[in-house]
Amino acid sequence: MPVILDTPAAVRRAAMDLLARREHGRVELTRKLRKRGAPVELIDAALDRLTEDGLLSEARYLHSFVSSRARSGYGPLRIREELSQRGLARADIEQALNEADVDWNAQLRELWQRRFGSQPADMKERAQQGRFLSYRGFALDQIGRLLRGADLD
Repeated sequence: MPVILDTPAAVRRAAMDLLARREHGRVELTRKLRKRGAPVELIDAALDRLTEDGLLSEARYLHSFVSSRARSGYGPLRIREELSQRGLARADIEQALNEADVDWNAQLRELWQRRFGSQPADMKERAQQGRFLSYRGFALDQIGRLLRGADLD
């Protein structure tokens, strides 16, 4: 039986249930609550109150998201794009990426080593490795230096 989100308490409870599972951004949480049938005016009031209470934080969400995706082997370009698609401000995204305690060069080298393990034997293999690393969100100049065997720093 679906839950009816027609009262402020019901909307707050549904939002807190979602936040209990993982951090969410305001835009993402609004979208999920709308999908469940909550009216916009109740959502805004509930999310404002959750923010005041410290239960909803964009900064905490950004930090959590960047850390999670970086641990999963994704680079800053891919993470930046995913956060932009989630409706977050570009300045906040840049700040979160700059504050992240991630060595992107080490991350790239580790991902490459785990996935491929050796320098490409020919141009076809080099292109394949480059496409994979680019898809994962690493900069082309970093990838090029890595695949040439040059120092990334």
